[in-house]
Amino acid sequence: MTTIELNTDAPPAAAPAPARRAVPSRTVRAGLFGVGAALPDRVVTNADLVTRLNTDEAWIVRRTGIRERRMLAEGEQLADLAARSCELALADAGRTAAEVDALIVSTISPDRLTPGLAPYVAELIGAHRASTTDLNAACAGFLNALEQAAALVESGRASVVVVCGAEALSRITDHDDRSTAVLFGDGAGAVVVAGGELELGIGPVVLGADAAHADLLYAERDDPKLRMEGREVYRHAVRRMVAATREALRRADASIADVDLFVAHQANARILEAAAAELGLARDRLAMYVDRTANTSSASIPLALAHAERDGLLRPGATVALAAFGAGFVWGAALVAWKERAHVCA
Repeated sequence: MTTIELNTDAPPAAAPAPARRAVPSRTVRAGLFGVGAALPDRVVTNADLVTRLNTDEAWIVRRTGIRERRMLAEGEQLADLAARSCELALADAGRTAAEVDALIVSTISPDRLTPGLAPYVAELIGAHRASTTDLNAACAGFLNALEQAAALVESGRASVVVVCGAEALSRITDHDDRSTAVLFGDGAGAVVVAGGELELGIGPVVLGADAAHADLLYAERDDPKLRMEGREVYRHAVRRMVAATREALRRADASIADVDLFVAHQANARILEAAAAELGLARDRLAMYVDRTANTSSASIPLALAHAERDGLLRPGATVALAAFGAGFVWGAALVAWKERAHVCA
């Protein structure tokens, strides 16, 4: 298992242990205070795929921007990967598993149909009094979970919530289908959400859905493999993520000039670049890690956040625009402050 070492030049502010179900003051906002990420040790490069798929490495890179992806080995469990990302996020936030009130895991590829992934993760990390929830909103699942976590904290129903995106997409990929086999990978990322007297914290979250186009990206129960009409998905993904990001900025009374980094779902490089260009963002304000992780669905945003902090692209107080699009269709965007330094509520 590979974990992502975070940039330690600007350590996150540790917060005092909260009382369970603390009632917040009127000024409390939910914020992001820790991040963790874990990837399987097994690396699958484009060179590993070309013979099986009758293609070449240049075609894969040109079409997707992907050069390698990580995949769980036979017998490895996604719960272990998810738990590691949650442990790293808690350590980064200066919190312990005993303080966690709720654990929300976004996944479309759990280890079992039921029970869900979240109870296993809670057991593995020692969050024995946390409520546990599995959430399925495809590639937009992390944003949906983040919205729920913020609502729990800001309503006073929880003080510390861990949000995890964890996927083993290699389990639901048709490895003989050239159009999709190169796209997907496995991984897990997590963040810690807690309350504080913050200026922005987790700001507006815009979410949407439209099942009229569900047949363009789906997996059936009796054929649990991802099927996709790539060109149509590309067109909808760019349009929906751009519109949602603009709406989140509008609700925050902010502009694209206020965004320090755009962290979108790492589907493929062309989608990321097209969305950033339409928003008017320069390349140096776009987080791009799809080349090394491929598409990890709901895990891709927290993985990208961890990579960006490690690479020095994120500092405490940075304004970050998040955006995602996935099967459903579902999509979303949010404006957040990264590890905003302010009084953290107990």
